[in-house]
Amino acid sequence: MLVLPFAAGDAERWDDLVERAPMATFLHTRRFLSYHGERLQDASLLLTDDRGALRAVLPAARDPHDPRRVISHPGVTFGGLLHDGRIYPEEVREALAAAFAHYRQKGVARIRYKPVPHIYHRSPSGDDVWALDALGATRVGCALSCAIDLASRRSPTARRERSLRKARGAGINAGTDPALADFWPVLEATLQRRHVARPVHTLEEIELLRARFPDSVGLVTGRLAGDVVAGIVLFRTPRVAHVQYMAASESGMRNGALDAVVERCIALARADGVRYFDFGTSMVDGGHELQTGLHRFKAEFGGGGVIHESYELTLGGDGS
Repeated sequence: MLVLPFAAGDAERWDDLVERAPMATFLHTRRFLSYHGERLQDASLLLTDDRGALRAVLPAARDPHDPRRVISHPGVTFGGLLHDGRIYPEEVREALAAAFAHYRQKGVARIRYKPVPHIYHRSPSGDDVWALDALGATRVGCALSCAIDLASRRSPTARRERSLRKARGAGINAGTDPALADFWPVLEATLQRRHVARPVHTLEEIELLRARFPDSVGLVTGRLAGDVVAGIVLFRTPRVAHVQYMAASESGMRNGALDAVVERCIALARADGVRYFDFGTSMVDGGHELQTGLHRFKAEFGGGGVIHESYELTLGGDGS
């Protein structure tokens, strides 16, 4: 396959292929990736056949902390080789080998590759992981997410059922909500209180993304006497409703508001026909240590573990 660096004029055909790719989500479109602006040095690739037909794309950028390394993709949780499902394992290996050779020629020393977890696949698409192994890549990351299989949900624990009854008794009103600005102070205060951190997205960025993807970015809140006391920002894909942000005020925690919000989110996901409700990972220390209490809280709703892997391959570029 022939390798071409992504250019702005390629955005339309890139997004057309992503729309058809069974392992891709809206996170891999140029419309999403472009919100990063100039913060990341893009290193995305297009792979074509010898007639110029687009066969696959690889979203990627230089590591902001190590310009000698390329990550697929530092601006999203995961994102490997994307294609329409009509290339076979040996062609996937050929495509990745060609991409890695291109990076090597550009002086890249290492590639960090984050394959799309299987629950996001619209049809099985693990050929890239096989190809990585065949090319000598090493698994360097194994983050644990928690997801509910909506086709066979485990029973929530008694603690979660008690907390849900508390929320209903307190009068928590959970439902879809357009008011991101009402939820954002709750999110910021929660992250500051629990992790001394800030949201990855600013309010302006998340509002921009919701404007670009109104069917994919949503908010469910729990209100008490009209005030937002809990909420979840959801990223929706064809197979998965993913929790991007989840937070509750101290009042919300006392009244079990998150339980009401989670159950409302699960009901909406079922109505949308998705297969999984994904709470996301619960990792700290650069993704190497599990926050066991947070993961257990998520699992108590009826979820189980889903692996988010990362692979690395040394390319031998000189870093120039």
